[in-house]
Amino acid sequence: MKKIPFVTLEEVEKISQTWPTPFYVYDEKRIRENARKVNRAFSWNKGFKEYFAVKATPNPYILKILHEEGCGADCSSLAELVLAKVAGITGNEIMFSSNDTPAGEFAATAKLNGIINLDDITHIDFLKKEAGIPETICCRYNPGGTYTISNGIMDNPGDSKYGMTKDQLFEAYNRLRELGAKKFGIHSFLVSNTVTNDYYPMLAADLFRLAVELKEKTGIKLSFVNLSGGVGVPYEPGKKGNDIEVIGEGVRKAFEEILVPAGLSDVAIFTEMGRFMLAPYGELVTQAIHEKHIYKEYIGVDACAANLMRPAMYGAYHHITVLGKEDVACDHKYDVTGSLCENNDKFAIDRMLPRIEMGDYLVIHDTGAHGFAMGYNYNGRLWSAELLKQTDGTFKEIRRAQTLKDYFATFDNTEFAKDLL
Repeated sequence: MKKIPFVTLEEVEKISQTWPTPFYVYDEKRIRENARKVNRAFSWNKGFKEYFAVKATPNPYILKILHEEGCGADCSSLAELVLAKVAGITGNEIMFSSNDTPAGEFAATAKLNGIINLDDITHIDFLKKEAGIPETICCRYNPGGTYTISNGIMDNPGDSKYGMTKDQLFEAYNRLRELGAKKFGIHSFLVSNTVTNDYYPMLAADLFRLAVELKEKTGIKLSFVNLSGGVGVPYEPGKKGNDIEVIGEGVRKAFEEILVPAGLSDVAIFTEMGRFMLAPYGELVTQAIHEKHIYKEYIGVDACAANLMRPAMYGAYHHITVLGKEDVACDHKYDVTGSLCENNDKFAIDRMLPRIEMGDYLVIHDTGAHGFAMGYNYNGRLWSAELLKQTDGTFKEIRRAQTLKDYFATFDNTEFAKDLL
């Protein structure tokens, strides 16, 4: 199936007069529609909540939109806690899931009355000393080995730094109860970007069986099961995506088969998706500024890996549309490149596209999650602006572009400050 941009050539030509390329743009209407679809898919569970993974798109405007649609925030750093707070998200609508947690961040979460998700059994003493043991606490589980579903091996949790072993998990719950905790949850993040309807139901079944065993062996009844993230999107056109309604129904069946007979029918289901919630609803818009004809054909654009690092870092595929040429034959083979002094600074390699002329606008699809968020300043390249296409079709700046003054700001206490700033 063809990927169609949610911005048109006419819109980009107009808004680029105010916000020059490159820039990110997000589609508010589709973000809201998708959030409602997720909530409907899990509406059978009275306690369901989606905790949006702030790390995917750390912008308070996006967080506020999702909060208005009933979502909380999954945070993993102090900065993300601050973003959640300014978006109006506090209390048990915050899930703090971190690892190798720096001093002060548990205390900051406790101050907001957020739910702390412990990554390791040794963090119990760290938490006790820093913020005290809260009444509600969560623990992260790592089953080890490889994780296999009907589609085959999905990932290798045994090599993952996240979570506790089963024995550590049970010991942690017992110790936390002794220290005053009264409500408990379990969390597990095993795979990333799955495009299969099987993952969540299979993970849910595993965690539900663990919950039953925990109750039988310790008397501890879990209050919630957090399925974390891992539900992905199809980056390539023609690939079938996840059906969240089918996924929700699969989790419901496992819930009814495993938890209900064990007297755990009041367990709440949490998710913390980032990619599924936002990736398809963000686009990076860039302009062709150079062409090069050597051993290959190159198109140089004004964005670079500093704006979107996934292709350079992972070799990740992101579809590209040349605005105004959506129906033109893709009969030219290009590498689409940025300006960094790194040969992996390429958004596409040997990609078949329409003939690209200087000044053409290119849309890089599915960049709404882990796009802007992973930006960096190598070569002194600056972060772009972020725009929101509002439900009425108008555009709003939700983050301005970085300036050289911003880039040099941390030299403000040096002898070079007056010349740089």
